[in-house]
Amino acid sequence: MRREHRLPTAEDTRALGAELAGVLRAGDLVVLVGPLGAGKTALTQGIGAALGVREPVTSPTFVIARVHRGGRVPLVHVDAYRLGSVADVDDLDLDAATEESVTVVEWGQGLVERLADEHLEVRLDRRDDDVRTAELVPHGPGWEARLAAPGTA
Repeated sequence: MRREHRLPTAEDTRALGAELAGVLRAGDLVVLVGPLGAGKTALTQGIGAALGVREPVTSPTFVIARVHRGGRVPLVHVDAYRLGSVADVDDLDLDAATEESVTVVEWGQGLVERLADEHLEVRLDRRDDDVRTAELVPHGPGWEARLAAPGTA
C-alpha cells in the first residue's frame, strides 16, 4: 500500500478508507491526525462501509465514541478532540472493546497510542487548493509488514 495519497474528493478519501479496511483486523488501532476538514470522518466512513457497517458513520464529536456492529468486525469510532488527558481516555473504558474491534480515533495523537502495542497513524491534511492528502505512518513491525505486503495497493 502506498504511504502517501492525494485525495482530490471526499469519495477518494472514503475509497482510501475502504482500501485500509482490507488490511484491518480485530485489535487494530488507527489514529487519525489532521486539522478540521482534512477528511478524518470521510476516511472512517470508507473503513466502516468496507467492514460492512450498515448504519451511517458520522462524527462522534458530541458523544465522543460510537460502536458500530454488524460488519465483519465491530468498528469503534472515537473523537478525542474534547479529551484532555490519558485519564479521560481511560474513563471511556475503550480498552474493553479494542481487542475484538477496529478502533479509529480522530484527534487521538498523544492520547490513545498505548491502547495497542502497534498502531497505524494516518496524517491527513487539506492543502490551499482544497485537495486532501494522507500519509500512512506505521508504528510497529506488524504494520510495516502489512503496508509492504504484496497485493496491497
